[in-house]
Amino acid sequence: MRQCGIRRWMWAALVATLAVGCGNGEESAVARSGGGGNGTAGGTGGVLAWTAIPDANAEGLNARYTPVSAYLSAKLGIDVEYRPVADYKASVEAFKAGDIQLAWFGGLTGVQARAAVDGAVAIAQGAEDRAYKSYFIAHRDTGIERSNAFPTEIARFGFTFGSPNSTSGRLMPEFYIRKETGLSPRDFFTVGFSFSGAHDKTALMVQEGTEVKCGVLNYKTYDQMVAEGRIDPEVCRIVWVTPTYADYNFTAHPRLEQMFGAGTIERLQQALVAMQDPKLLGAFPRSAMIAASNDDYGEIEETAKDLGLVR
Repeated sequence: MRQCGIRRWMWAALVATLAVGCGNGEESAVARSGGGGNGTAGGTGGVLAWTAIPDANAEGLNARYTPVSAYLSAKLGIDVEYRPVADYKASVEAFKAGDIQLAWFGGLTGVQARAAVDGAVAIAQGAEDRAYKSYFIAHRDTGIERSNAFPTEIARFGFTFGSPNSTSGRLMPEFYIRKETGLSPRDFFTVGFSFSGAHDKTALMVQEGTEVKCGVLNYKTYDQMVAEGRIDPEVCRIVWVTPTYADYNFTAHPRLEQMFGAGTIERLQQALVAMQDPKLLGAFPRSAMIAASNDDYGEIEETAKDLGLVR
């Protein structure tokens, strides 16, 4: 990641305002988790329940993810069911309780979930997730133009982050605000800031330009919304792009091995990586799924520990 060399004291400065509510190696994460075998011996059965952090309008998530459940069910020969959650924190809590055995997490929520559940492993990520980034956006009425320099002019306008727990909609954007300006968001934004709760809501709020005129969201959501005609890039403008960092991932609960037999996590990883249908990949959206491990999120984990967001 681009921020690797940044000193820890800068991360520590974030603690006061960040709320908790807010390298793929040769040895696979599955192997390190103790997975193996044919996935049929000794399982208690049941339904594999999975979820995804609600980083977009929740009304469309069921339609997006139900075909993914059907695909995984066919590949694994077990019942797979998508279960929506209310917010980022709820996804972590459901995973901790074992009610959810597979989750599409953001970088921060994934680290929090794995830290809380011994044996949990990141098993897949999008091909784009090794080098993720955020867009700072502004309504055209602000007059702010795109630049390689951080747009300090956004301080004069109403601003919105996404979810308080979002890596790409809060954690990393706030880090770069502090890095580029030396100020916390509370001190930097002269008219205050808010949280939209989701990436797509951020873009729509900025495009409307009534409550807020500037915001930040992940680049995948913005690009997809432009491609679908949901936002006009001439009205809702990109004004700054962050350096890259690791983000989204599928994390598996060790309970899967008890429910469906040894080797289930490995077979699940293989099924996710083998997913090639553009319609299924478009649910995330990603061009492909690739194998992942906990080590891929070491930077996020270190940062979260420095911030006191992970014990």
